[in-house]
Amino acid sequence: MIDTNRLLEQFMGGGREGSGAGNRGDLLKGAAAGGLLGLLVGNKKARKMAGGLVGYGGAAAAGALAFKAWQNWQQGKRVDTAPIATREDVAQVDPRFLPETQQGKSGQPFALTLVTAMIAAAKADGHIDAGEQTAIFKQVEEMGLDTEAKAFVFDALSGPTDVNALVAAVDGVEQASEVYLVSRMAIDVDHPAERAHLEVLAKRLGLPADLVAHLDHQVDDAPHEVSGTE
Repeated sequence: MIDTNRLLEQFMGGGREGSGAGNRGDLLKGAAAGGLLGLLVGNKKARKMAGGLVGYGGAAAAGALAFKAWQNWQQGKRVDTAPIATREDVAQVDPRFLPETQQGKSGQPFALTLVTAMIAAAKADGHIDAGEQTAIFKQVEEMGLDTEAKAFVFDALSGPTDVNALVAAVDGVEQASEVYLVSRMAIDVDHPAERAHLEVLAKRLGLPADLVAHLDHQVDDAPHEVSGTE
């Protein structure tokens, strides 16, 4: 059986050994430094998006970002001045936004849906060629994942993207928000094909435009809030 939560953390750079509270530099390196997501996005601008917070808390931090966006949207806050999730928010996430506690419509663990969403987004511009797939497969082999988890990742990387199946697995606006958010992290919004993928995904997920704007705000501004860098 796939250890779905471990697989998701491997993607998002959270829960790494040596990431103790006193090692702030390591905490703020982000998904691009420690997770498979960084290898998937390559040199895209997305490497630095939400890096500090997601590197700190992995999937829980992604939940915090999505929850903060949803909260701001519910409260009718202006997008440009809405508060950004912080490291402290990771410990106060609404359970509906914690992937390890959720299942999708089909009964599949929601963590697997998030992994599928990130891979689909990273593949949207067709940039993962055979050589890059080989490098990714090598890193997956070195992660120490179980056989089923590796097969799941390899199939998602090498097979066609099925947006219909991805959307069908999502249950409710909370899960839809998080699927969009992790997909947003895995793309370069300046690339037409990737932007198109994201727009189609948001529409198919039924996300209101103002909620999407709040989700984008969390992803774009999270590094500055967490690390204090420009």
